[in-house]
Amino acid sequence: MTKLKLLWRRRKTLILAFMAATGSFLLGVTWPINLRANQPLEPIQAQVLAVSQSQEQQPMSNINKFSEAIARRVEFSQNALAQVQAIRFQSAVPDQFQGTTMSHAKLDSQHKAIALTFDDGPWPKTTTQILDILKENNIKATFFWVGRYLHNSPEIGKQVAAAGHAIGNHTWNHQYLQYNEDGAAREIDRTSSLIEELTGIQTSMFRPPGGILNNGLAAYAQKKNYAVVMWSADSFDWRTLTESLIDNVMRQANSGGIVLMHDGGGNRARTVKALPDIIARLRKEGYSFVTVPELLQMQEQDLQQQETAQK
Repeated sequence: MTKLKLLWRRRKTLILAFMAATGSFLLGVTWPINLRANQPLEPIQAQVLAVSQSQEQQPMSNINKFSEAIARRVEFSQNALAQVQAIRFQSAVPDQFQGTTMSHAKLDSQHKAIALTFDDGPWPKTTTQILDILKENNIKATFFWVGRYLHNSPEIGKQVAAAGHAIGNHTWNHQYLQYNEDGAAREIDRTSSLIEELTGIQTSMFRPPGGILNNGLAAYAQKKNYAVVMWSADSFDWRTLTESLIDNVMRQANSGGIVLMHDGGGNRARTVKALPDIIARLRKEGYSFVTVPELLQMQEQDLQQQETAQK
């Protein structure tokens, strides 16, 4: 046999073997399922079939789990929204006081309430110390913030808001200058924008630095419907000793009163030291502690009750 014929036979054998293998593979793949249904399964095949059948039985269970996850997410979002709305409400004053100036609330004889307020923060260390004292005594107070200090200590500001205290505007720079409307707008609007950005609070309270009412700041605030909040009891904590500070508050305290103290703008160690005694003495005299918005809401309710009684 020639060499050429031998090569041809070998090639033919390989082709036939390949065709046989291919046919066997196709037969195995396309063989009707029902002809193999009764054949015993190999262990691995049995496992694969069991998993497949399990997955076919689980679609409804998976849908239920998915629905429950969505429900939990919706509930979380609703709770978060409720918290934001509650925080905003804590710093909102009744409509009748917007655009006005007040130093105290007019309450009937049934109420003996007072509002503690703190200016010039937020301030490192001092503000958090005051927060701790207020928390220990279950008291909500009102903080009037300086914008640039809030910019420097945003996390402290967030702590104050998260604790449920009311927040007011105390300008950006806390300067005793004469302002035109544009200058007043920059001082007040910039501070309110930062307060809202960091805390979600749209404050409607303004306190002018130094209590100055005739330098353009208060006029702009009233034009923008802020309640200009002054005070009826000045602690003079920025210049007096601790014991004198306490005496100043107690001597001027009255129902519906607003107490001025400071948590920032300098060393306020005297205020921190005096605050527990001030709280204890006021409580002994029967005072309850509220925020400025709560104080004004109490006055509004008293007026409504009086009007109803007169009809």
